[in-house]
Amino acid sequence: MPAQLIDGILLSQTLRGEIAVRASALTAKGKQPGLAVILVGEDPASQVYVRNKVKACGDVGFHSVLEKYAADLSEAALLERINALNADPAIHGILVQMPLPKHINPHKVIEAISTSKDVDGYSVLSAGELLTGLPGFRPCTPYGCMKLIESTGVDLRGKHAVVIGRSNTVGKPMALLLLQANATVTICHSATPDLAHHTRGADVIVAAVGRRNTLTADMVRPGAIVIDVGMNRDDNGKLCGDVDFDGVKELASHITPVPGGVGPMTITMLLMNTVEAAERD
Repeated sequence: MPAQLIDGILLSQTLRGEIAVRASALTAKGKQPGLAVILVGEDPASQVYVRNKVKACGDVGFHSVLEKYAADLSEAALLERINALNADPAIHGILVQMPLPKHINPHKVIEAISTSKDVDGYSVLSAGELLTGLPGFRPCTPYGCMKLIESTGVDLRGKHAVVIGRSNTVGKPMALLLLQANATVTICHSATPDLAHHTRGADVIVAAVGRRNTLTADMVRPGAIVIDVGMNRDDNGKLCGDVDFDGVKELASHITPVPGGVGPMTITMLLMNTVEAAERD
């Protein structure tokens, strides 16, 4: 029996409706949630991303500020602007779109953002809060993946989860979130021998390496939940993930499509973090 699709678009719409209600309640109290988005340079993909983020803010009733700067903006000037936004009571979340021009150190930029406004969840302190189980902002993509898994109704307690990928933005925080949900977690990566040995025993597989066909049908046990974080292009230029969708869907119990799975959830969880920041303020 083919897998049940986990519809990220539908879940995203539901969550955004809930976020809009929370934002409205805050606005009625004189505290409209505010997100500042900074774009440095002319990267075409980044321009699309920030435009979508600003539009999403408007859709749920947030105040948003989009600041665009030329690629030759100095690191010092960017840090100075972040400091000003840190002090702005109308701004509850700050997002600096990556990648940045080569002369700007992204680590310094991320660490300049106040932890109370780090709605991307990328700072060292945010990572430490996640590691130690303290309340904080979770990186948006793995946070969205957890919501997708929760939507299946499957209890993760005691389940074996395999995360393919060890990035600071997806793989590592994904593993920690799964641990918090009482799953037993294996992290695999490019140096893991016999990847299929690990994935065949998994109840949940999260593929996040950015390489198509990383996970094929012969690597998945029947009934597994498969979350595809990848965003690639096939030989015909069509958008695809890290998972051989057509093959794996015949074995998995639930699977996310690409597009329409994890993608819509990332901006939604950014909105979730921002409304939570306003509520904490």
